[in-house]
Amino acid sequence: MSIGSIKAVSANPTWPDEIYQVLKEVGVQQVALVPDAGHTRLIKSFEADNSVRVVSLTTEEEGIAMLAGAWLGGQKGVLLLQSSGVGNCINMLSLPNICRMPLLMLVTMRGEFGEFNPWQVPMGQGTQPALESMGVIIRRADKPEDVTRTVAGAAHLAFNTWRPVAVLIGQNVLGAKNFKEMAQK
Repeated sequence: MSIGSIKAVSANPTWPDEIYQVLKEVGVQQVALVPDAGHTRLIKSFEADNSVRVVSLTTEEEGIAMLAGAWLGGQKGVLLLQSSGVGNCINMLSLPNICRMPLLMLVTMRGEFGEFNPWQVPMGQGTQPALESMGVIIRRADKPEDVTRTVAGAAHLAFNTWRPVAVLIGQNVLGAKNFKEMAQK
């Protein structure tokens, strides 16, 4: 297997559009995010939707507080982040846990399949245990065909049981980047 073959991911996947539809169907009205290439198409869909409030955050934990406020105000929301940002959220995750508020997080994973950046590996490996240690229910999607169904199930679980739930979208779904590509950008 050559290094070039590890990037075998569809150039035009349908799951970002399907996730958008699922989140609209469950009533998401607020999206908190730290910009991330893995969520680009989903972010653009929400930014084009005038019925949804999209907030770019300074740091990921702000999204937990924002979505707690949205819930208290009668709205549902989702936090879009990358695995490297999960570490920033650990202390704030006590809020939805103690207060029994739903929190839906969609986490694009780094530090896994074909990772080029060694700095992404430690948090990529620590994401699931860190979230679980704070009482977050984890669901994983490691194949493109599993993402939509996994997000739909996680959304229902979070909003129906008032619990924090994270969907970890594996790097197999997103595709691996390589250092040469990144250096050219």
